[in-house]
Amino acid sequence: MARPTRCRRICAEPECSVFVPRTEKDGGEVALTLDEYEAIRLADYENRTHQQCAVQMEISRTTVTEIYESARFKIADCLVNGKTLVIAGGNYRVCRGDRKGDCGQSCRWAPEKESGE
Repeated sequence: MARPTRCRRICAEPECSVFVPRTEKDGGEVALTLDEYEAIRLADYENRTHQQCAVQMEISRTTVTEIYESARFKIADCLVNGKTLVIAGGNYRVCRGDRKGDCGQSCRWAPEKESGE
């Protein structure tokens, strides 16, 4: 029997959750879960290691790697085949400032930086 899926911690839901290619044909739709989005955001946008992502998301490093690989394939499928990307769903909980600014550069809970820093 498989272990139950552990709830993944994300900083915030994306402001834009649908990306549609400019094309006449309907290539279909791909669903990217919010935990996959968070793995991409942390690893690629914030340039973190998978271990750092794991600590942030409160899951194991191997799980982050699996989530990240799945997300990369889905994004590539959209780019190559002209599919619509929809970001929704997944087993996650949103950070509500419980770790003040620990979510990274784009954390909505990060303390305001004073000028000159």
